[in-house]
Amino acid sequence: MRTRPRRDEVRARVLAAARTVFAERGFAGASTDQVAAAAGFTKGAVYSNFGSKDDLFLALMDAEVTARVVAVEHALAGTADLAGALAAVGGELSRRDPGWQLLYLEFWQRAVRDVDARAAFVASRRDLRSRVAGVVEQFLADHPVRTGWDAEGLTLVLIALTNGLALEALPDPDAVPADVLPRVLADLLDGDPGR
Repeated sequence: MRTRPRRDEVRARVLAAARTVFAERGFAGASTDQVAAAAGFTKGAVYSNFGSKDDLFLALMDAEVTARVVAVEHALAGTADLAGALAAVGGELSRRDPGWQLLYLEFWQRAVRDVDARAAFVASRRDLRSRVAGVVEQFLADHPVRTGWDAEGLTLVLIALTNGLALEALPDPDAVPADVLPRVLADLLDGDPGR
């Protein structure tokens, strides 16, 4: 006898399918029917877990943010010196995923133009900055460095830099050397990147 998948399994499969379908077709070109079919469910399964296609994207963005924050925490935990920590953070934050970056940009554009989408997007971005600021605050507490930056300001700069560098790398991946972000972070924190 075939058992019904648990709700968390359905949600995970729908999210995985959405990531694939959105990456292939773009946010605007993808439909919840296509996502449901790719996940092996009906559209009802999508809507029983997500209120809208926007909610589905925001859940994907939350999963992406969580994975990045966890990766940065793990990288920092395995490093004792400032230069190593900066290199590890730079490596995690500058991981390139062109499909995700294009999808993010498409939704960003939608959020800028659509008041309803903007409210949820802004809330999600504020949550991201808060979570990253917590990691940055802990790092600054554990690694006394001379800096005029508080965790919130440094977080904003980190996010802006990683987004900007990712944009530059989209059409020309060789334009952004792997060591750019660690070098900038070292300068911001008055650390030595081993130059």
